[in-house]
Amino acid sequence: MSKDQAIGGAILVVCALVAILYTVTLFYPDWLVTIGLLGSTANVGFWVIAIPVFIAFVAIMLIGAWIGWTMATTPPPKPIEEITTEMEEKTEEAPEPESAASEKKKKNQ
Repeated sequence: MSKDQAIGGAILVVCALVAILYTVTLFYPDWLVTIGLLGSTANVGFWVIAIPVFIAFVAIMLIGAWIGWTMATTPPPKPIEEITTEMEEKTEEAPEPESAASEKKKKNQ
C-alpha cells in the first residue's frame, strides 16, 4: 500500500466516523449525556445544525474573498492584436533557414 492510499484510507475512515457521529447526535443527542460529555441536551440540536452551517458559510466567503483578491491583483492580459503584432515582428526579424544558408554560401565563394 502506497503512502497516498494510506492517507486516502485514513480520510475515508475519519469522514465516515464524523458522518455517523453527526447523524447520531442530530437524531439522538441524549447519547452525549449518557457518556457524560454534557449535562443536558437542551440546545444540542441547534448547535449540531448551526456549527456546520457556520463553517460552510465562512468557507464560501473565504473562497469568494480569495477570488476577488486574485482578480484585483492580477494584471489584465494583453489585447490579442498586440500579441499577433509581436508574433509577426518576430517572424520578420528572424531570417529564414534557407536564405541564411544561401547567404553563407555567397560569402564563402
